[in-house]
Amino acid sequence: MGKRYRFDRMELAGSLGDLGTLLPMAIAMILINGLHPTGLFLSIGLFYILSGIYYGVPAPVQPMKVIGAYAIATGLSAPQISASGALIAFFLLIVGVTGAMSVIGRYIPKPVVRGVQISTGTLLMAQGVRFIAGTSKFQTLLAAAEPYLNLQMVGPIPIGLLIGGIGGIMTFMLLDNKSFPAGLFVILGGLCTGILLGSHKGFDNFTLGFNLPELLPFGFPTGADFSFVLLVLVLPQIPMTIGNAVIANADLSREYFGEMSARVTYKSLCISMAMANFACFLVGGMPLCHGAGGLAAHYRFGARTAGSNLMIGIVFVLFALFFGIHSLAVIYLIPMSILGVLLLFAGCQLALTIIDMRERKDLFVCLVMLGITLASNLAIGFLIGIVLAYALKSDKLTV
Repeated sequence: MGKRYRFDRMELAGSLGDLGTLLPMAIAMILINGLHPTGLFLSIGLFYILSGIYYGVPAPVQPMKVIGAYAIATGLSAPQISASGALIAFFLLIVGVTGAMSVIGRYIPKPVVRGVQISTGTLLMAQGVRFIAGTSKFQTLLAAAEPYLNLQMVGPIPIGLLIGGIGGIMTFMLLDNKSFPAGLFVILGGLCTGILLGSHKGFDNFTLGFNLPELLPFGFPTGADFSFVLLVLVLPQIPMTIGNAVIANADLSREYFGEMSARVTYKSLCISMAMANFACFLVGGMPLCHGAGGLAAHYRFGARTAGSNLMIGIVFVLFALFFGIHSLAVIYLIPMSILGVLLLFAGCQLALTIIDMRERKDLFVCLVMLGITLASNLAIGFLIGIVLAYALKSDKLTV
């Protein structure tokens, strides 16, 4: 049995692997939806730390993407986002405590799990490419490929493509290097680039202090808020959470860590996410989950123990407590293209889990789910994948 905690360069590099998913959505929800950095980053940090302590293996922390993407695209209010967190927490608590999630999990065929993983991995890769190319929704909203760098072009070449290309090459070269891990090199290189070329937004009034989040900083959501987000945010999020954050995440954790991941069960994942989202509701954070993509990212960049959770969790907690609203100034130093490199490699790692699908019917289910996900969303792909997998159990149907 391996160590439960290790604190070294590889664990630190692995802990940074999922920032490409986490930071852009966090920043967007602060700027567009009015969430407060203190409560948001504190809830992320505590979720990382407590998950690592309980599970004893790397445990990812990610934004709920359906909720986050819709909220950002439509400019929903902070109380509405808080309401969605409370409702999803209540649902997860019910299916976790009653054992319903374990029953659901037993009837989800393995090709559907792999379909969720390849679909999520492909979405991550596509988003990574967009970050590098400067075409993501976040960059479009800010009307700049690298909104926090003063330099946008190097001759005819966009600066994001140059930074992303160099970051990608160095990641390939250092991906299995234990002396100087790729994830650590990419993030440190990005910070140096931001220091040298960045606009240093937020540093003009930067001060240190001690900040604690307010309880219910946006007030208690109204009944109209709850009923609205139930239909437009929570119900579309539930299938994706079940498929990716519970079933696919538990499957991937067992694949990576074997008996060390004994506590990573459907029930425990539901309950830990429920508790995290109740906390986010109280302090004004964004809805959070455990995502298979995040786990693949942490693992690919070197995380092998829960020490990675403690390190990244402490960073977020310190950011929240001592920097408060000014914590964004430091995060702005990391170029978007660097986050894109992390996403691209994390997505590849997750998508490659399909490699154990040998039967044509199983591969067909995975690829149909991928196509539906790209055309609509993962929730619909997940539901249709279940129906298709059971239909193809019949000998009368061939592909």
